[in-house]
Formats: sequence, structure tokens, C-alpha cells
Amino acid sequence: MSPTELHIKSNDLFAKKADKPFLIAGPCSAESRIQVLETGRAIAEKGDASIFRAGVWKPRTRPGSFEGIGEPALAWLQELKAETGMPVATEVANAHHVEACLENNIDYLWIGARTTVNPFYVQEIAEALRGVDIPVMVKNPLHPDIGLWMGALERFNKCGISQLMAIHRGFYSYEAAPYRNVPKWDLAIKLKRLMPELPIICDPSHIAGDAALISDLSQIALDLDMDGLMIETHCDPASALSDAKQQITPDTLHQLMNNLIMPKAIHESEDFNRQLNKMRSIIDRYDNELLHVIQKRMEMVAEIGKAKKENNIMTFQIERFFDILRTRKSTGLELGLSKEMVYELFELIHKHSINIQNKI
Repeated sequence: MSPTELHIKSNDLFAKKADKPFLIAGPCSAESRIQVLETGRAIAEKGDASIFRAGVWKPRTRPGSFEGIGEPALAWLQELKAETGMPVATEVANAHHVEACLENNIDYLWIGARTTVNPFYVQEIAEALRGVDIPVMVKNPLHPDIGLWMGALERFNKCGISQLMAIHRGFYSYEAAPYRNVPKWDLAIKLKRLMPELPIICDPSHIAGDAALISDLSQIALDLDMDGLMIETHCDPASALSDAKQQITPDTLHQLMNNLIMPKAIHESEDFNRQLNKMRSIIDRYDNELLHVIQKRMEMVAEIGKAKKENNIMTFQIERFFDILRTRKSTGLELGLSKEMVYELFELIHKHSINIQNKI
């Protein structure tokens, strides 16, 4: 997949700062006027966040749970904005939501993971915003499909939205995991490679699902050169009507932000940089050797493909595939390599080996 050019207009709030990360903070849901104002005032007083967020419409998996206050809550956001001067943001999932937000002077909109997954929904929202260049933030889809994520961003861009940002909030998994949503940091890194001008921030609250994990995830996101954070913050998390376990108080947020270490792209020490470049040159040599080994392996794969064709043998033989994974995993473990890395590496090699033999 080749890089995609977006027509992005700079937004000063999105600009990365050297001393502290860009931050969006606020409760999962706007539950009451008192809750919005109390939380927003505390966040504004600490001075950590650039934007206040609160969900007004909450898409829930099953009916009967709290689905948001709806349009009346937009007035509470307006009131907080007038009092504190903080820009406000909320999630939209259809054209009606967009119209209500524009009428109530909401500053930023974001598209949730459940919406990003459906191009019809995304296109409807994008068309509703045509001619209105309001900043839009797009969360990754529920499942790790980078094409859907990029497609949503492109749809908004084609409708004239030039102030775009992506939000990495992790991906749903059927398997047990330490986090609510699996980070799959490689997908966010790949998006940055394919859309290099696009700011990407991390939502550690939704990745974690647990307030105790948010700090470590936030630091990882900054270490991976993400442009900022979106953290769910509530004046009384225990009483929250949605996602209570993953929200933190404004005081905890302030402490978290003060403890974060802003990574540097380049070290001041010339001696360190020389040492780093020396180690990188060794890595470059190993990579070159690795590519030559892979090239020789693929030559042998082609020879096997020719032999299979001449003897009318099927290309894919599952027993051989399982044997490769089993033996390589065993060797990898003896060498101190992770099982996951060995599996992923040889699944990829096997995929391209099959492609070569199919062409033959």
C-alpha cells in the first residue's frame, strides 16, 4: 500500500509541543450539567488539556444501558466553553448529530470506532459537513482494518475537511488480553507511514479499559512519536454512567501528565549519537544479510514450485505449513525469540512462498 496524500491544513492546537503532549480530556459521557461543569472547571484549572471532550450520543451494544443525554447536553458544553474558554468536542454518528453540533457551536467532532467501520455512515457524515471545515478526528475501526481507517479519513478530506486527526484507540479481540482493546501499535505506525502529514493521537483509556493502565500506555504512545493523547476524565469516576473503570479524576490526570517523559528525536550528546549510529550500522548489515538469505529461500521455493507443477502436486500442503511453524517456533525459543514474532514472520514468508508457487 503506497502513501496517500491528504490536503491537510495546520491546526495550532494539534501542533506537537516539546514540553508537554497535546491533550483532549473529559468524561466518557455528559451525564448532567453539574458533572460537565465540575469536571471541565477542574481540568481547565490544572491547565493540562487543550480540548474538553464529552460524549452526548452514546452508541451501546444493547438497549437499556445509558445512551447519552442527547442534544440538551450540547448546551452544557456551550456553557463550559463560555466560562473556561476551552474548545469542546463530541462524537457524531449521523447527519442529524452533525447539524445539532454545528447549531450549538461545537468546536471539534470525532467519529467513533463503530461508525468508522461503516463507509455509508462515514459518507453521510462527511456530506453533512461539506462546505464546513470544522476539525474532525477519526477513531480506528473496531477491527484492525487499516483500509477502513484510511478510507474514512479520505472521505472527509474529499468533502473539504482539511483539519483532520486520527485517534488510535485499539482493536477488539476475541482472545483474552491484558487490555480492553489490543493496541496493535504497528497499525498506527503504518498509518503514519501511509499518511505522514496526518496527526495521530492515542486514546489510552479505551485501549486500557482500566484506569491503572492508562499512565503506562500514555508513555508508550509518546515513545512511539504519537502527537498527543485523549484521556477520559470524570469528577467522580465511580459514579460514571458509562465506562466507569477507565476514567480518572482531574487530579489523577494532572499527576499523570506531570509524570510523562517527553521523548527526544535526537540526543544532545554527540558521543551518544555516534554510538547509536554505530549500532544502527550493525543492524543495517544484519538486515542486508537477512534479505540475501530470504532471496535464496525464495529461489528454492520457486524450484519446489516447478517440481510440484511437473508432478501435479497441490501448491498448499497444510501439514508442511504446520511443521514449519512448529519447528521454527522451537528453534526461535531456543534463540530467545518470542513465539509471536516467529509465527508472524513465517506466516508472512509462507504467504509469499505460496504466491510464488501459484504463479508458476
